Amino acid sequence: MSEDLGTVDRAVLNAFQGGFPVVERPFEPAAAALADHGVDIDADELLTRVQDLDDAGVLTRFGALINAEAIGGTATLVATHAPEDSYDEHAEIINAYPEVAHNYEREHPHLNMWFVVSVAEESRVEEVLAEIEAETGEETYNLPKQQEFHVGAKFPVEGPQTQDIDCSALGPDVTPTDSQSLTADELDLVLEIQDGLPVTATPYADVAAEIDADVDWVLETIQRFNMEGKVRRVGVIPNHYALGYSENGMTVWDVPDEVIDEVGPAIAEFDFVTHCYERPRHDGVWPYNFFAMTHGRSEAESQERIQQVRDRMAKHWDVSEDDWDTLFSTRILKKTGIRLDERARQNTETA
Repeated sequence: MSEDLGTVDRAVLNAFQGGFPVVERPFEPAAAALADHGVDIDADELLTRVQDLDDAGVLTRFGALINAEAIGGTATLVATHAPEDSYDEHAEIINAYPEVAHNYEREHPHLNMWFVVSVAEESRVEEVLAEIEAETGEETYNLPKQQEFHVGAKFPVEGPQTQDIDCSALGPDVTPTDSQSLTADELDLVLEIQDGLPVTATPYADVAAEIDADVDWVLETIQRFNMEGKVRRVGVIPNHYALGYSENGMTVWDVPDEVIDEVGPAIAEFDFVTHCYERPRHDGVWPYNFFAMTHGRSEAESQERIQQVRDRMAKHWDVSEDDWDTLFSTRILKKTGIRLDERARQNTETA
């Protein structure tokens, strides 16, 4: 699908995977920013192009990318073994749990199924995993995030290099707070925008109308959430498969504990590393404590990028062949996204 994109569509995708204006009519300053970079477009055409990209499946959505962890509750990555002769039945059991948001088949001789559990209360993780183990007869390995070095899933395309456009300052003047909980009104807003904003000339006003709120309050709250980290970014959220990023490689590393705080930020600097975490080892089963997710548009590009990660790793410690691996995803078994309803409600102030 990426081969069918025109020059202007590519400019839009490169420019607005973040940093979209938070003003009542955002497509007007967004189009002006593109025009300043030599892309001849007005607000109406920009709106139409984003609508078309959304309808064609090039985007998963348009709007605010919510940071689920900052909203409330917890999520964790889990690995397990599924026997080859009953793999699909095993997947059906796990996918039936509403707490399971994503599930992937990955290339590994033993841990060949990887899923994400998202819950409102951390204690529920152990309960879900115990139930899954009882049903499947297979042990699960919980790999909660211990440090986050980078989450930035952005996927540039060939074409106008408009990535330096950033309109995130175009919004109301707000002051961030240190509140970890949500008000009832903020809960309504989060639930309304978790699947994206309407792709209209006045998306924030349309959201305000849906939740019976003042548009200025919606603008101020989204802008404040952006500053507080409750929203990771506002913009177009691409379907990376539609853009040709089919090589999804989870590289894992046994990084010496004494250098992991140096390695993390160094690897996070790569623009093709979309996620970068420290996670726990499991003795005798899983020796790796560092995860760096890479995406490539071909096997050759993916291998080149993995080599770049290894070369930078080698500047910090003596990397051997036994110290790392790459687990490529071979099948998406479930991908519903992390649902915020229960997690956000649990973290909402009551009167």
